[in-house]
This record gives sequence, structure tokens and C-alpha cells, in this order.
Amino acid sequence: MWPLSPSYVLEYTGFRLVNGSTACEGRVEVEVLGTWGTLCASRWDLSDAHVLCRHLGCGFAESIPGGGHFGRGTGPIWRDSFHCDGTEAHLGQCPVTALGALPCSQENAAAVICSGSRRVRLADGAGHCAGRVEIYYQGHWGTVCDDAWDLADAAVVCHQLGCGGALEAASSARFGEGSGQIWLDGVNCSGAEAALWDCPAEAWGQHDCGHKEDAGVICSEFMALRLENSDGCSGRLQVFYNGTWGSVCSNSMTTETVSLVCKELGCGNEGDLKTDFNYAKLSGTAWLDHVECGKSNSSFWQCPSAPWHPQSCDDLREETHITCNDPPRGRPTTSSERLSVPVIICIILGALLCLLLALLAGQVRSARARHRGY
Repeated sequence: MWPLSPSYVLEYTGFRLVNGSTACEGRVEVEVLGTWGTLCASRWDLSDAHVLCRHLGCGFAESIPGGGHFGRGTGPIWRDSFHCDGTEAHLGQCPVTALGALPCSQENAAAVICSGSRRVRLADGAGHCAGRVEIYYQGHWGTVCDDAWDLADAAVVCHQLGCGGALEAASSARFGEGSGQIWLDGVNCSGAEAALWDCPAEAWGQHDCGHKEDAGVICSEFMALRLENSDGCSGRLQVFYNGTWGSVCSNSMTTETVSLVCKELGCGNEGDLKTDFNYAKLSGTAWLDHVECGKSNSSFWQCPSAPWHPQSCDDLREETHITCNDPPRGRPTTSSERLSVPVIICIILGALLCLLLALLAGQVRSARARHRGY
């Protein structure tokens, strides 16, 4: 039986995980007599880690990485050894060998990654509700293979992220190829699961895929912004919402709103608002009206507006048309872009004429050289 020190056990006043990317992973620190210190990993095992994860509301322990995985701590290093069987509610209920703050390397600090550290995100989409599906597991982000990937699987991701329902289950790396691990393959959700990893699938990390098969999702709460024109920096202002592009009405439109639209689209810092269109009934969706951005708003989506409604206005004169003052991002206007077709033809003919004259000059020089040789 392990030697116990009841009075010492009662001195534990806190347990925490530090230096992880979430509150459910990190280096194990213990508070003793008001002092936080790192726990030495000399006898730290998965049973102890399970108890700590449960105590912190972080599920169960997935791994106990060593080698200073979560960096060096400060303060004392506690050599106390917990001897949990895994059923205890918290570490304070486990038998303990109390060894105090004896020497132990900071590289030998106890650590744990709990199941509660798992996260899901959508990467490389235009917003957090569309993109390549990525899962944070065992301390690393990885992707999901698109084998059997369908709307039920996508719906679980969308609900998990608070992004509404699923509009599309994208496949074949629609949002670009990811990197690193491919964590899940053969995902087969019913659509009612609380998290993607609750769905039937192959074991973690087992797959026969490459990143060209990375799965993606477009959720109903995905929102995007555009100026409907070939250059992307002028035209009718539209927003993508609930799977449909729709117009923005110009009522209460401010210069700050126009500037913010241009900035978000990479089209400069200012623009001109145009509303002088002939009367006609608006065909299609008009999602937003009374958008009133102010100087304190850093994104179009932060601006106050009337509630989303598919018929926010019905008159073409109320549609917002914006022309930003700068050319499209990544496509600066140059003098060559402004050349007309006749000018380009003249340049080509001039170059051919110069080449012909050069050839003639060469023949003349050759003929003179032969003449001098006679």
C-alpha cells in the first residue's frame, strides 16, 4: 500500500493545465500552500491524467506527452506521486506519495492532452462558416478525407460551429489542400451528433487518402461580400447569406459604409455611391437595408442594420452601387493594360519592320565585303 500523508493531501488547493492552446491541455501545475508549481512526471500516468481531465471538465486523457512538450515552468517542481485508479472525481481523492519540492528537471514536467481539447474549424474559406474541415487532435491540426462525405456529416460540423445548417458538403480539396495529419476517414454521421468525432469513422489517423481529397463545408450562416462586376471593385453591392446572393439597399447608407466595403474587398479606402437608376421593380433577393457603418466599425459585418429579410427593398433605385477609387487587389492598372488593339498591332508591325531592315543591312554588308574581295 502506498504511504499516505493526509495532512499534506489536504494542502492541495488547485490543479490546472498551462501553456496549451486550450484549457484542456498543457503542463500540469499544482497549488500547495498558495504556491503554484510544476508536477514532476516521474510517476505520472494515464490513470492520473484521466482523473485530472475529468476534474477539469475536459473529458478523458488522450495522451501524456513528455519531453517538455508544453515548455518550461517557473517556481517549484513538486515530486509528489499520485496513485489514481482512474475512478476518482479529482486528484485529491487519490493516494499520494508526498515527496515535496525535490530536484526534478523542468523537461520532465507532467503533461496531458484531454479529449476536451479537440476542436474543429473551417480553413481557407471566405469566413469561419465555410472552408476546409480541420480537426485539432493530439495537439495538432489535421484534415478529414472526403470518402463518403455527405450533407449529414457537413451538418454536424455546421451545428458544432454555430453556423446553422449545411448547404454543401464539398470534396476534392475545394478549399485547397491542407497539410499534416489526415485525422478522419469514412465519416458516417447521422446528422444528430454533437461533434464530428462522435460519428462512426475509421480509427484516428487511419486512412487511404491524400490531401487532394480533403473535405470541406459551406454552412447556411456563411456570409460574403462582393461588388458584382468583372473587376470586383465596382458594381452592385451584394451579400451572400443563407446560400443566396442578394442586394444591399441604399437607405441610410453612409460614406463610412462605402469606405469599409472598398477596404474589405481590397479596393482602396474610398469609393463613390451611385443610386441614380431608373425606377423598376427589383428582381431577386435584397437581403439588407439601413446598413449604417460608423468610424468605430472595423468590418462590414459589425455594422448596425435592419434584420435580414429577402425583400428588404423592391425598387431598383434603392439598390446600392459602389465604385471604389483603387483598382482590384493584385491587379494594378498599368499603361500596357490601357493599350488599344490598333496600337498593339502597330507595335507588332513596327517590330517586324525593324527586323526586316536589320536583315537587309546584314545582306548589304555581306555584299560589300565580297566586292572588296575581288
